[in-house]
Amino acid sequence: MTVDDKPSIFAHRVYDVVRTIPRGKVATYRDVAMLLGIRSAQAVGQALKTNPFAPEVPCHRVISSSGRLGGFFGETAGARIEQKAELLRTEGVTVVAGKIDMTEYGHTW
Repeated sequence: MTVDDKPSIFAHRVYDVVRTIPRGKVATYRDVAMLLGIRSAQAVGQALKTNPFAPEVPCHRVISSSGRLGGFFGETAGARIEQKAELLRTEGVTVVAGKIDMTEYGHTW
């Protein structure tokens, strides 16, 4: 996203849902998609990839259905993923080997 780009209406809908995930909890891309009434978790990921409102829109709290961290700012490995893990840890979420226990930290609406 360039400076002149503005988030789409869809992206704003994604951000509105993500804002409701409380500190210390996570949701999956699929959870967010289902709440929006769509089937594409990937579309949710694409909207979050260019989130200009972080940390107000806490995209670090959205993870893969497997419990793995997924992506962060379009990256799926390296320093960005460690940054995502650290943000979650500061909120009290335990991350072990790049994975989160959804039974303990999963958010339900």
